Amino acid sequence: MGDTAALEVIRGAETAALLLQPTRRLVLENLGQPRSAAGLARLLGLPRQKLNYHLRELEREGLAECVEERRKGNCTERLLRATARAFVISPEALGALGPGPDEGGDRLSAAYLMAAASRAVRDVATAEARGREAGKRVATFTLEGEVRFASAAARAAFAEELAAAVATLVGRYHDAHAPGGRRFRLLAVVHPHVSPEPAAPAAAARRPRPPKGRKT
Repeated sequence: MGDTAALEVIRGAETAALLLQPTRRLVLENLGQPRSAAGLARLLGLPRQKLNYHLRELEREGLAECVEERRKGNCTERLLRATARAFVISPEALGALGPGPDEGGDRLSAAYLMAAASRAVRDVATAEARGREAGKRVATFTLEGEVRFASAAARAAFAEELAAAVATLVGRYHDAHAPGGRRFRLLAVVHPHVSPEPAAPAAAARRPRPPKGRKT
């Protein structure tokens, strides 16, 4: 049994639609460890026949995989597991509605940042898929940090210094005519820190809410 991938990028519209379907997403959320269809049906309170249909669809799209088969009397029990611990939907799944490769705009706008981040997801997903086919590892580097600014003026000054420092480094190492050289894209962003909201338990998420009514 191999290790589950940490992250998988969804690049096709059909696969993205399947992943976003509520019941199938719930099934996938509970396949972090190998489970049989019978065990999963008991856990989620779903009819076995309905659950088997969703599992087949998840397997067909490569979101779940069979990791073990057990013989039980005249039947064979299959244990399935999600193919990754987390999933990201690439903008290319949206087709023409996704950000284009040359989206321009104000570098201080949130829209421009999100378009650039979306392009990074798309490009790295493509490179990773090609590298996997060739049996090669994709060369990437990620630097992440956090800074607390005392004022808007300090934030603006930081942005200007960061831009100048990056420009200096690019000028020092960029060689447009190097034989066998490889082009890399550099993306530096600064955005507000957002505290994550606590996730609701799966059982609570499935429980229907009582109808709203007037208090007496």
